[in-house]
Amino acid sequence: MTDDDLMTIDDLRRCLKVPRSTLYKWLNTGRGPRSIKLPNGSRRFRRSDYLQWLEEREKGFA
Repeated sequence: MTDDDLMTIDDLRRCLKVPRSTLYKWLNTGRGPRSIKLPNGSRRFRRSDYLQWLEEREKGFA
């Protein structure tokens, strides 16, 4: 998997080990990783954006 591979909501949910509802809450309140909205309304996440978001969260707890 490269850094620009696209991840689905389910991919993210499994990586973060959170319920789908929690992930949607984060996304709807601007606290989730940056996403790309596709014409059909679904969201995708660049792996690089997810990793950057995760790193920023880890720094906040250090």
